[in-house]
Amino acid sequence: MTTHLHPAQASGSPPPEGPGEDPHRSLHSQTGPWPGEHHGRSGNPLVKVTGLAWLEFEKPDLDRAERFGTDFGFRVADRTPETLLLRGRQASTACLVIRRGPHPRFVGPAFAAAARDDLDRLARGTGGTVTAHRGGHAVLLRDPSGFPVRVVHGVPELPALPERATLPLNFGPSGSGPARVNATQRPARRAAEIQRLGHVVLGTTRFRAALDWYLDTLGLIVSDFLYLDGQRERGPAMAFIRCDLGSVPADHHTLAMLLQPRTEYVHSAYQLTDLDEVAASGEYLRERGYRHAWGLGRHIQGSQIFDYWRDPDRLMFEHYTDGDVFDSTMEPGWAPLSVSGLAQWGRGRRRSSPAPWTLMSSSRRSRRCTTRATRWTCAHCAG
Repeated sequence: MTTHLHPAQASGSPPPEGPGEDPHRSLHSQTGPWPGEHHGRSGNPLVKVTGLAWLEFEKPDLDRAERFGTDFGFRVADRTPETLLLRGRQASTACLVIRRGPHPRFVGPAFAAAARDDLDRLARGTGGTVTAHRGGHAVLLRDPSGFPVRVVHGVPELPALPERATLPLNFGPSGSGPARVNATQRPARRAAEIQRLGHVVLGTTRFRAALDWYLDTLGLIVSDFLYLDGQRERGPAMAFIRCDLGSVPADHHTLAMLLQPRTEYVHSAYQLTDLDEVAASGEYLRERGYRHAWGLGRHIQGSQIFDYWRDPDRLMFEHYTDGDVFDSTMEPGWAPLSVSGLAQWGRGRRRSSPAPWTLMSSSRRSRRCTTRATRWTCAHCAG
């Protein structure tokens, strides 16, 4: 796609705008699009999926996967010698489908179709086949990065489980009075109670092709683009992508993708009730010897309060709460990608555990992976 530049962009600055003209002057993003940049949505997608249904993994040790899963906050929905299903508290399908395999790896995501007819439309448009799957139907696709992507409909939901109530807080609107009188606040250090699957982040060597595929095929739309600082004219290097539910608000991102020297799973995220549960369940995980990656903090894109952990196979999982939701009227924001732009506040990441998603614009050369053309180094290899 040809990029048309405004004269003011030679210095890397956005075009001039009057006050109050751009909704992206908030922390949503620094600026809206320039003329000729990616629109962030397809004009005529094949279908519009309604959300993530589940994520699929393979693990050689299902007992160990179950121990981490329950310590992290999942409930076991089903267990056979070859498959483990882990669920959240809300009525939904299982969040994770983990099958026994020779090596620990992320397999791919499953998205929920709005209607059974959408599966037929996908099959016709992609050359796929509609098959029976877990009590419903599915079409198995493959994105340009090589990830298998399942789109499902009619898979029976698991009934909702009781959820932990939010803690009563003694602050709020003036004159409302305290919510807690003659009582103390003592959040328990225990396993979280995951409510639901939130999003997955994937790295890809084929960023633009993969981005366009998800927009054209599944009808996702972009909430925010990030570009390498000082290189906006080269196009985005990361996108936060949500479902298009029309006037119904959707999570800021269901999928995020970033340009990397290798294609891989980066992390997945799961919603908790409130900040206290994110923090207290983190102490619980720390006491059990799990490796902490990053947090607590609050993101900029998406605004989530976050805390990142690694499972015994070093795959990364995020607890979060209080994320943004956008309806379909919100256009994509644009902002530079930098380490300082990862969070509004929070604890710094451990040097031995790079940020869960970031490309670092750098003149340094990683010995393991570097792309000279764009002069960037992936997060996993940055020092």
